Amino acid sequence: MVKKLKRKDYDARMEPLQLELNNLARWLRLTGRRMVVLLEGRDAAGKGGVISAITERLNPRQAHVVALGTPSDRERAQWYFQRYIAHLPAAGELVLFDRSWYNRAGVETVMGFCTPKEHKRFLEQAPVFEQMLVDDGVILLKYWLSVDQAQQEERFAERAADPLKRWKLSPIDLKARQLYAEYGTARDVMFKATHSKTAPWFVVDFADQRRGRVTLIRHLLDQVPDTKTLSEPIDLPPLKGKPAREKFTGPVKPLAYRRRRSDHSQQ
Repeated sequence: MVKKLKRKDYDARMEPLQLELNNLARWLRLTGRRMVVLLEGRDAAGKGGVISAITERLNPRQAHVVALGTPSDRERAQWYFQRYIAHLPAAGELVLFDRSWYNRAGVETVMGFCTPKEHKRFLEQAPVFEQMLVDDGVILLKYWLSVDQAQQEERFAERAADPLKRWKLSPIDLKARQLYAEYGTARDVMFKATHSKTAPWFVVDFADQRRGRVTLIRHLLDQVPDTKTLSEPIDLPPLKGKPAREKFTGPVKPLAYRRRRSDHSQQ
């Protein structure tokens, strides 16, 4: 049984990491480097949580999250990697893929959404595609979030019981519950074909999601050179006159909070 990281300890560890993430973002902007982070793993492993932890304090114009849905008919007729290429970073940007082109090696293969020939072609082309990205200067990091089936079931049950989390359970997730072993086999085939010196896979234990986030972010930061850059202090000059109050003289007025009957009933 993994000892879970307490919230207080988690917050204490995350604060300096988020400062370092800001240094990383500033370094990317100043150097024009590009960074791509792929987050893969079992359903309910914690991909969304670690992405939120990474981007929470970053400029959303610079740090982009890509979570693509089901491909359209036109996208199905394209080269498989084509729709992912459109989301790759420009100079100074960080892109995090909440599932990526590796859908073909995982859910598409296990659920029968692609043919064995398409799967084989993907495993042959993915290392070539990633080598091209790295050769062009992209910092590419690939993470697999690991979670045991018992823990996965607990998280599925939590999502099913919580109306605010129910959207996380898709029909595909429900079907995939019975295919834990098959997903493991597909993952091992994927690792064997796509783990390389220039684009290796990194497995992170997400039995405890807080501990997993800290471990992944610490590792991510360690994969780049010292990103600490001088930050010029910002001096705010004094205002001329007294601070003005916001006034509305036209027909549009600020909304006032009004309690509904359902608000009273929930207290």
